[in-house]
Amino acid sequence: MARIREFDEQKALTEAMYLFWEKGYEATTLNDLTTRMGIQKPSLYSTYGDKSSLFEAALRNYNQQHAKYVRSKLNKITSVKAAFRSLFQEGVFPDGDHGRSGCFCVNTMVELAPHDAKFEILTREHQQYLAAVFENTLNRGVTSGEIDETVDCHAIAQTLVVTFVGITVLKKSNPNQEWIDNCIDSALSLLTSPLIHG
Repeated sequence: MARIREFDEQKALTEAMYLFWEKGYEATTLNDLTTRMGIQKPSLYSTYGDKSSLFEAALRNYNQQHAKYVRSKLNKITSVKAAFRSLFQEGVFPDGDHGRSGCFCVNTMVELAPHDAKFEILTREHQQYLAAVFENTLNRGVTSGEIDETVDCHAIAQTLVVTFVGITVLKKSNPNQEWIDNCIDSALSLLTSPLIHG
């Protein structure tokens, strides 16, 4: 008969996610992980695999939470412009306490994606998913009449993802709020000015 787990796997995974998010992959040791997760190494290996597999599981967990957070933020405000402003101003993280840690997915894109195809794909897929969510939100604005139908929602959604990622990175250095506000204003001006292709 299979042995019953003696710990909460999801809770332990969440703790691993927070630790990787705070320290990055290379700087996080197995001892760090077992201490934070409250488990022994044999349990870590038998449940999650090696460190790389645990990191992948933690990143997937983060991406799911982050996607849910973004959808919720954009859907709970009727005005599309106000919804994007709220998302960009009030926080870009599933957990507001981790603002200075940046975005776990973006951190991974910088640390691991350049030399690990698996994480290149995972981080790219998340950015593409965000672009799809943004595009759906923009199309909602076109349907409601808030956004002009000549606006290229596909291109602007991608531009807004770049803005979103940029603000996420910038917030790690505690920037001047006026800088952030100007960036948001400029990005949202695209929702009233059609993007013209040359």
